[in-house]
Amino acid sequence: MSRKGTYRAVSTGRTYRTRGLALAAITSTALIGVMLVPGSAAAEPQPTLEQARAQVAALQEKAEIAGEAANDLRDDIKAATRKVKAISTGIKKQQAQVNGIKVQIGALAVAGYQQTGMTTTAQLLLSDDPDTFLAQASTAQAFAGQQSATLRRFQTAQGKLADLQSGERTELAALQSVQAKQDQLKAQADKALADAEQVVARLDKTARDKLAAEAREEERKLRELRASRDKGRMGEEINIPASGRAKIAVEYAMDQLGDRYVWGADGPSSFDCSGLTMTAWGKAGVSLSHSSRAQISEGRRVRRSALMPGDLVFYGSPIHHVGMYIGNGRMVHAPRPGKPVAIDDIDYMSGYAGATRPG
Repeated sequence: MSRKGTYRAVSTGRTYRTRGLALAAITSTALIGVMLVPGSAAAEPQPTLEQARAQVAALQEKAEIAGEAANDLRDDIKAATRKVKAISTGIKKQQAQVNGIKVQIGALAVAGYQQTGMTTTAQLLLSDDPDTFLAQASTAQAFAGQQSATLRRFQTAQGKLADLQSGERTELAALQSVQAKQDQLKAQADKALADAEQVVARLDKTARDKLAAEAREEERKLRELRASRDKGRMGEEINIPASGRAKIAVEYAMDQLGDRYVWGADGPSSFDCSGLTMTAWGKAGVSLSHSSRAQISEGRRVRRSALMPGDLVFYGSPIHHVGMYIGNGRMVHAPRPGKPVAIDDIDYMSGYAGATRPG
């Protein structure tokens, strides 16, 4: 199978690309019970290789948690954007109505009946044709009533316009607030990745070279695994007994082995965890949100003992990671920044939170 095109970032946010082979490799054998990097990297002593692996894994997981929290806000941003757009459309229509009534008021003013300053009784007494005058007076009264009705319509329309404009300001403020929150979460992810990069920078050249070699070896194995699958030589241990739409979703996810983790990406050559599962099931005709926290509610919940290939498995409290079950206790997933799409045991991550069967 030919490889896909150049990496692209989705329009919903900045991308968080891996920061070199060393930063990618350092997470491949991360320890459980990791410790975070306190304070300034420059002031810290040089870590051992195992300490660095642990610290980087923790920081990259922290970046993924922040990134998925930012993904959770996608639907809120879309909903707020739709509201603002709908109100804006309403304002344009209401403004057109107000402008139309203004034209009517102007026309009525020009055609208005001009009083001479005399009372109606005096005009009647001095009129050469009292019957005609009375008819004209009746028409003038009706005309005045029409003016009053038009003015009332204008006041009502103007009030509706003011309400819509006030509503637009409120919704815009809500949209800006949620966007600011998402930006803050993305900044947290950036900070965590920058700290991880500093951990790698404190290693000596021998350690960095070793990590780079490990990264190349991991990517080579993933490419070979994908090539074996494409040629029908995956082997019994990788055989996935899926059918129907689940088969389509699983095959697509497996086709992405080795693709890089990029926050907010949903293909074709880079993914985050929920972007991978969303796109895979999308290929099977099932629409999912680009959010692990949302996806757990977008299907039928299944027990761990009843998992089938294609089911989505979730981790964290609150939920911040999702993978796709492929059988035999394993899943395919986009683990976190610095680690490409891979096959791992479903206990690869702690905090198993449940599973969902989409479609």
